[in-house]
Amino acid sequence: MGKAGKKTVIGIVGGVCSGKSTAARELAKFGCAVIDADEIAHKLLDQKDIRERIVRVFGMDILDSAGRIDRGQLANEVFSDPVKLKKLTDILHSPVMAEVEQLIDRYGKDKMSKAIVLDVPLLVEIGWEKRCDRIIFVDCKPPVRLERAQKTGFFDADQLKSRENLQISLDKKKHIADNIVDNNSDLSGLSRQIADIFSSIFEKE
Repeated sequence: MGKAGKKTVIGIVGGVCSGKSTAARELAKFGCAVIDADEIAHKLLDQKDIRERIVRVFGMDILDSAGRIDRGQLANEVFSDPVKLKKLTDILHSPVMAEVEQLIDRYGKDKMSKAIVLDVPLLVEIGWEKRCDRIIFVDCKPPVRLERAQKTGFFDADQLKSRENLQISLDKKKHIADNIVDNNSDLSGLSRQIADIFSSIFEKE
């Protein structure tokens, strides 16, 4: 168990497209409850009040042909401009983190959940590493991350660099991590490392 007898909270950190969500899914296989902040944010983009606030800031061009927020277009705008990123953060941060808090509370009471995994972009930037009992850093070389980024179709090398320039350095994130997993090869290798970490956490409890 985590601090004060509560359920262990595991934070996943790493570079853009390093495989943080993949690592989180591997932990889910062991009965951990995963909280995906990106998924929460995507759902919020469909809420009328949130959509209207974003349109007021970014204009009607941010909508697709169906009248929904074009997530790719929005990402391209905010990750190339710190001012725009702050404006989007001002809109989404509070409701996203409020939902995260609710889920932590819910899963904390769920006897079926072995631990709680936070798949939260900018986890360290917002100070949430302090909420975690264990930090796992997903290590992945830049060329591999770029290849994965390009496969998503959302951003190229310049956009990848722009995103990371707005974040705390990977060296600092690696320094605060309790565990480092190598995700430069295949899924089976990552799976074995995650299994070992999961075992080590619960062997000590």
